[in-house]
Amino acid sequence: MLGINIGIDLGTTSIVVYVEGRGIVLAEPSVAAYDVKSGRLIAVGKKAYEMVGKTPDSIRVVKPMKNGVVSDFTATRHILRYFLQKICKNMVFKPNIVVCVPSTVTNLEKRTILDLITSSGAGKACLIEEPLAAALGAGLESNRPVGTMVVDIGGGTTDIAVMTMGSISVSRSIKSAGNAFDEAIMRQIRRERDVIIGERTAENIKLRIGCAYLREVELGLTVKGKHFITGMPVSIEVTSTQVYLAMRPHLEAIAEGVRSVLELTPPELASDISTTGIYLTGGGALLEGIDAMIQERTGVRTYVAQDPLNCVALGTGVALEDMDILTDNGGVFKTRDEIGGLNFNSGIFE
Repeated sequence: MLGINIGIDLGTTSIVVYVEGRGIVLAEPSVAAYDVKSGRLIAVGKKAYEMVGKTPDSIRVVKPMKNGVVSDFTATRHILRYFLQKICKNMVFKPNIVVCVPSTVTNLEKRTILDLITSSGAGKACLIEEPLAAALGAGLESNRPVGTMVVDIGGGTTDIAVMTMGSISVSRSIKSAGNAFDEAIMRQIRRERDVIIGERTAENIKLRIGCAYLREVELGLTVKGKHFITGMPVSIEVTSTQVYLAMRPHLEAIAEGVRSVLELTPPELASDISTTGIYLTGGGALLEGIDAMIQERTGVRTYVAQDPLNCVALGTGVALEDMDILTDNGGVFKTRDEIGGLNFNSGIFE
């Protein structure tokens, strides 16, 4: 195919771009900022993320991805077009792009994402499921008749899948993930301390003192917010125990999701997983002690993949180098005209 090959991890919180032969060239938040009156795009990525919670009424900040799928088509197209132009510059041929999607997206959502990518500047587009890409990026040998389990804890969704022979055997996607952790922390502090904090502050709390277990030595962090009753700025100390209690329902949901997938897994593959273990990828895998928690709940050895944040994007690179992986999983590069004529019952959407 003419044009360069690009893999995109189109995440709820960030977009990571892999270019064949160059590796990961871009990793920025999936955020856009607009002028309210004119509708003009003001900032994209990191610059737009810095505006979250700090904009006047004349500027609107948009997060166009929700739970792993597109909720704002126009904003997503603007973000992708900006990044593609930044990478491709004045290339003659349009790039061929592989995009990651959650394992449980609907046929309509798949078609929407394909059309979105081609309208953003791709010559041809193709889809790959996130758990498969994560397994490839983690260096797991998924092309052998051996069962392996990957838990990709992203921003909007946690994708749990069992792989064998280069394809997904059993999978499940749940809404408990990084953004749900942040929202739980915000609610907990508002309910228990009568203090309102922003999304960025909640994320910082999670990264600094968040954990998946009760620490023996409690940690504390001073944060600033607004008092719910008086409306005045205040500083309070948040403890690791408070953060854990806020996130615990979502941690339980992830552990239960892993258990439910294991229950549905055929016995021979389950036997393999007891030997190969469970691998965690995505930003949520960096949460302190989450591997130990899942291992305790399932009785299966659990590992955090090397470079979990970029596993999915790296996996698209592996798929680009071995096109058979895409073909074997129903992925076919399509132009926009071909996408427009696709039948929902065609192989790519099965």
